[in-house]
Amino acid sequence: MFEPLYSADEMRAAEAGHDIDVLMQRAGRAVAEAAMRQFPDARRIELHAGKGANGGDGRIAAEILRGEGRELVASGGELVIDALLGTGLRGAPRDETAGVIERITASGAPVLAVDIPSGVNASTGEVAGAAVAADMTVTMHGWKVGLAVAPGRFRTGEIVVADIGLDHRSTEHRAVADEILRLVPRKRSQDNKYSAGAVLVVGGARGMTGAATLAARAAFRADAGYVAIAAPAESLAVLETLVVEAVKRPLDDVFDAATRAKALAVGPGLGRDRRELVRRLLTETDLPAVVDADALFELEPFERDAPTVLTPHSGELARLLGEESAWVDAHRLEALRQAVERYRCVVLLKGAGTLVGAPGEGPLVVSTEAPALATAGTGDVLTGVVAAFLAKGMDARLAAAAAAVAQGVAAHRAAKSAGLVAGDVVDALPAALQEPPRKSNRKDPLR
Repeated sequence: MFEPLYSADEMRAAEAGHDIDVLMQRAGRAVAEAAMRQFPDARRIELHAGKGANGGDGRIAAEILRGEGRELVASGGELVIDALLGTGLRGAPRDETAGVIERITASGAPVLAVDIPSGVNASTGEVAGAAVAADMTVTMHGWKVGLAVAPGRFRTGEIVVADIGLDHRSTEHRAVADEILRLVPRKRSQDNKYSAGAVLVVGGARGMTGAATLAARAAFRADAGYVAIAAPAESLAVLETLVVEAVKRPLDDVFDAATRAKALAVGPGLGRDRRELVRRLLTETDLPAVVDADALFELEPFERDAPTVLTPHSGELARLLGEESAWVDAHRLEALRQAVERYRCVVLLKGAGTLVGAPGEGPLVVSTEAPALATAGTGDVLTGVVAAFLAKGMDARLAAAAAAVAQGVAAHRAAKSAGLVAGDVVDALPAALQEPPRKSNRKDPLR
């Protein structure tokens, strides 16, 4: 269900007590074998190796390749092996190394990175300066945090994990496998519509009824038994035509409507002028809640014992932290940490490589590749799925992670061609939850 993601320090701890020369020989051979397998026509090999162990891995690989008839060249290679920096990088590469990285980029040749592309921080995924964009990364023992977390994950190319004879151990950061969907409670023969999961969606202002509709439909498709929508009175007639299965209640009756619910989904199309209502819902009810979209606008820290999940994208989180969205995109783990510390609840940071943080817990990374989710309304879909899982009694952190996985699997099923819309993801949710989750695989824990 969870796979380790190693930081630089955790890798050093894993290697402690082992013969470094033996580990380097194994690593070098793994790199050479990957090069011959993936780039069989590359006869001219260009190596860029630093002074440390990463460079040693690269030099061993180059010698093995030379023994297999490849020619080692100083420039103009048909394959470039990047063994400059490895996992020890902190901050930006120095000027001389940055210049080498820029020349690698300018060459246009395919690049095989050893352990992690040079310039990517192995422990955070941050890219502080020049960085290699690899076509393949051969990483030792297990995935590094920086291979899974953006922006570093965009530099890796295909990832191959090389077994160099180390034992796996627990790590602070972990990747979430599809198997987490096995934890989602299914309807039982003794359930009624309320015990199967009752959700109240709060939102749907004029002009934004679609957001509340998507959240409500997603909650149903994620197996909730009952869904109600509390919306401004002028929106109710429209909502009646958009989602017939849901009960509709005027927003003025939201607290009465909440008495039938097991979880709240606050924010889809709510409007930014409802901050006091959001505050009251969070402080005056004891229902599990997912808070998204307009409900996040100028959200102040709150005192709440009930399970709570915030689901911002980078722009929304930036506003909550008083930062720019570009800063959040460049420092996703740090932004997540600050948000969890500020709000003392589960925070799901959306985007490529969704991150889930919770007080006292290490971050989870949901790294299902689903570019098709970059379309309007998918955030509302995720809100509905999280709410359904909370209404079924799931732990908030696991509900958030499982919802992100479910949405990613549904997007894969639905994205047969370009032009996927959020409603397609909703329709694919039942099949995504019904199919047997694929077992985790240490060579590719992130799909």
